[in-house]
Amino acid sequence: MSDSDATKRRRTVFWVVALSAISLVFDGYDLVVYGTVLPILLDDPSHLGAISPQQGGALGSYALVGVLVGALAAGTFGDLVGRRRIMLLNLAWFSLGMAFTAMTTSVMLFGIGRFFTGIGVGALVGTVGAIVAEFAPAHQRNRLNAIVYSGIPAGGVLASLLALALTDVIGWRGLFWIGALPIVTVLPLAFMKLPESAQWLASRGRHDQARVVAERNGIQLVPETGSTGGRVGFPALATRALAWPTVLLGTMSFAGLLLTYGLNTWLPEIMGASGYGESYSLAFLLVLNGGAIVGGLLASAWADRTGAKRVVSTTFVLAAITLALLPLDLPLLLLLVAVAVAGTGTIGTQVLIYGLVSNYYPTRARGAGVAWCAGFGRLGGIGGPVIGGLLVGAGLGGMAAFYIFAGIALLAALVTLLVPRPAHEAVEAMATVQVGRPEPV
Repeated sequence: MSDSDATKRRRTVFWVVALSAISLVFDGYDLVVYGTVLPILLDDPSHLGAISPQQGGALGSYALVGVLVGALAAGTFGDLVGRRRIMLLNLAWFSLGMAFTAMTTSVMLFGIGRFFTGIGVGALVGTVGAIVAEFAPAHQRNRLNAIVYSGIPAGGVLASLLALALTDVIGWRGLFWIGALPIVTVLPLAFMKLPESAQWLASRGRHDQARVVAERNGIQLVPETGSTGGRVGFPALATRALAWPTVLLGTMSFAGLLLTYGLNTWLPEIMGASGYGESYSLAFLLVLNGGAIVGGLLASAWADRTGAKRVVSTTFVLAAITLALLPLDLPLLLLLVAVAVAGTGTIGTQVLIYGLVSNYYPTRARGAGVAWCAGFGRLGGIGGPVIGGLLVGAGLGGMAAFYIFAGIALLAALVTLLVPRPAHEAVEAMATVQVGRPEPV
C-alpha cells in the first residue's frame, strides 16, 4: 500500500469510527435518559398525566421493543441496500423520535415516541459493527469496534451527568431535546464523510463502483470465500455453515445484554437496600459503566492479539467471579473495584461480543448477523430487569440476583467456547493482504 493510500485509509477509518461512536453515544444516552426522568413523571401528573409504577415499567420496555424491531429491520435491509443508507436514515429517524417524545403531552404519545425512537436505536446498533468491520484494518478490528460500541455506556454516563446538572434548568423535555441533536450535528457530517462500504458493493456484484470507492478511500478489496449459497442477509444465516454459530452468538448476546440491563437497573436499588445511601447510587452506576469502557478497551486490544472468542470467555468468567463477590460484606474501596471489574465482564463483554460478531460473518451476511445478535440480545435486555424485579418482589433479597447473574455469566462463558471458527476465510485473507499475518478469531 502506498503512502497516499495509507493516508486516505487512515482518514476514512477515522471518520467511520468517529461517526459510528458518536451515533452510539446518543443511543446510550437515549437508553438511560428515560430512567433519569422517570421519577419526575411519576411524581408530577401535570407533565403527562398520572403514571403508575407498572405503567412506568411498560413505557421503559417500549423502547426496547422498538430496538428489537429496528435491529431486525436493519438486518433485513442493510445487506441489501447498503450500510451508508441505513446509517443516514436512522440517524434522522432516531433524532425525530427524540424530538417527538420531547413534545408529547400524554402517556400514550410518550410511549409511541419511545417505541419510535427505539427503532432508530436498534437499527444503528445493528449496522455500525458491520460498517466498522469492513473499513477497519484487520489487526485493529476488535479495538476499533470496542471504541465504537463503548459509545453506548459512555452515552449512559453522559445522560446521568446531564440529568444531574441540567434537569432543574431545562426540565425533562430539554433532556430529550438534547437527544435530538444528531439531526443537525452528526447527520450532516455523516452525509459528507461516511462512504459506502466497498466490500459490500463488491458482494452485490457492483465491482466498478467498489473499485472507485476503494481507490478513493485507500481500501484494498479482498475476494471472499464462503458457503452462503448466494444468499444475502437473514437467509444466509440459515445456511449449514452459519446456522449453529448464529444460535451460539445470539445466546452470548442475550446473556451479555441480560447482565447489562439487569445490573444497570437494579444495582443502585440493591446496594441501597444493603445500607448504602442514595448518594452512592450514581457512584455505583458510574463505576460500573466506567469499568466497562476502560476494561472493554483494554480487553479489545488483547482480543486483536489472541482472538476475541478467548477474551470474551475470560471476561464472562471475571463477571461471574466478581458478581458472586458483590453480596459479601466488602470494604467500600474493594467493593468499587469489584463493581468496575463486573462492568468489564458484563457491559464490556457485550462490547467485545459485537466485535466478535462483526468479524465472524462474510459480507453478504454481516449486517444480518450483527442485527440478529443486537435484536435477539434485547430479549435478554428485557429479561434482566425482570429477573431482578421478581427476586426483589418475592422477598428473596436483591443480593440473590447477583448470584443468579453470576451463574448466567458462567454459562455464557461455556457457550462462547462452543463457537466454531468461521467457515469462510475472509478474515484471514484480509489480514494476509494488509498486515501479512492471519487475524485470530
